[in-house]
Amino acid sequence: MNLPDPVTFAIPAFVVLIIAEATLGRFSHTKSNYETRDTAASLVMGLGNFSLGLVNLGVIAGISSWVYQYRIFEIGYQWWAFILIFFAEDFCYYWFHRLSHEHRFWWAAHVNHHSSQYYNLSTALRQTWTGNIAGSWSPWLLLSLIGFPTPLIVFQKGISLVYQFWIHTEAIDKMWKPYEAVFNTPSHHRVHHATNPKYLDSNYAGILIIWDRLFGSFVPEDNAEPCRYGIVRQLASFNPLVVAFHEWYGMIKDVLSAKSIKAVFYYLFGPPGWSEDGSRATSKMLKARERERKLLSAANGSVDPAE
Repeated sequence: MNLPDPVTFAIPAFVVLIIAEATLGRFSHTKSNYETRDTAASLVMGLGNFSLGLVNLGVIAGISSWVYQYRIFEIGYQWWAFILIFFAEDFCYYWFHRLSHEHRFWWAAHVNHHSSQYYNLSTALRQTWTGNIAGSWSPWLLLSLIGFPTPLIVFQKGISLVYQFWIHTEAIDKMWKPYEAVFNTPSHHRVHHATNPKYLDSNYAGILIIWDRLFGSFVPEDNAEPCRYGIVRQLASFNPLVVAFHEWYGMIKDVLSAKSIKAVFYYLFGPPGWSEDGSRATSKMLKARERERKLLSAANGSVDPAE
């Protein structure tokens, strides 16, 4: 069965909406923060991702089709298969996304998406060039094994990517509470992109926020603590090559300087920020330090400058 590629059809709309958001931010009170070099870097990253995706699609689709030969169920393209794939693909996306934040090897492929200190619709296009090499597609093989045809998986992945485009904005405040309870929204995703310690490593949702609520990774946006965007150690570069490969370079450099096999393993698969000499901090360490700081501030009766 031939299914359309939602991303290809959506690209013109992406461009129009980015222009509209930037224009509204400039000539109205709509919150929209753009920087020319940053936006250009995001667009180049998006173009590179799309081009590399076309090149690698055949290989990944071939692996998926090979796994599909050993499928457990015969699902096909019945109407209910489109409902099941909606939830199943989103579940796989949640775990892919969570693993990409919790383990440095996959973070190296994903970090570029978080490298912008600006949060707008163009940020959604700042996509990986190395995700396919890192095997970030592997969680979706579970769907092939269950019995979802490869074209159906590709179609739903496209739907998810298109949905996630519009949540990269500050122009939309919190939405209707029942919608916020079930779906990923700009408010939830702003938290995901924030570097504030309380917000780190949370809200991994694709379309449905229910997985974060279920697996304990949900953090609501706090109006008293505005989101600060980027990565913990800001990149300070708009060069797409630096954006795409800086963490790979840092990881290889750490591995080559490691003093033990254990350190090599942690530099590759440990949490981002882990270091052999403890000179850097993981997200858990940063969160713990922030809690201690606030407790100390409360005990001394002083006003927390972060509040």
